[in-house]
Amino acid sequence: MSISKNVKPTESELEILQILWDKQQATVREVHEQLSLNKESGYTTTLKLMQIMFEKGIVTRDDSSKTHIYRPNISKDSTQKQLVGKMVDALFGGSTSQLVMQALGNTPPSKAELDEIQQLLDNLKKQ
Repeated sequence: MSISKNVKPTESELEILQILWDKQQATVREVHEQLSLNKESGYTTTLKLMQIMFEKGIVTRDDSSKTHIYRPNISKDSTQKQLVGKMVDALFGGSTSQLVMQALGNTPPSKAELDEIQQLLDNLKKQ
């Protein structure tokens, strides 16, 4: 379950993927209802996007019953790694420290997040 180098989910496709990653599977109606909580979107737009995502191989579709069930065909982890890698290269000249400093400067992390970041740093130093 890895994303092809040629397939880059759009922002709208990523919104749908977030829902599918959380639910593991969903109908177009379920995805549309979730999307509609945050922004106005037409059902046919959601349907068309999910059909395109199926054609690209981003999602799979079980059409054995009247209501089609969609599942993510790419993992959240691999998609995040691919997109963050591209962002680090494109926006930060390959510097992960620049990315981290920018991210931490924009939204101050909670105490729990700082502890998690410190644990990650400690583990990286041990390697």
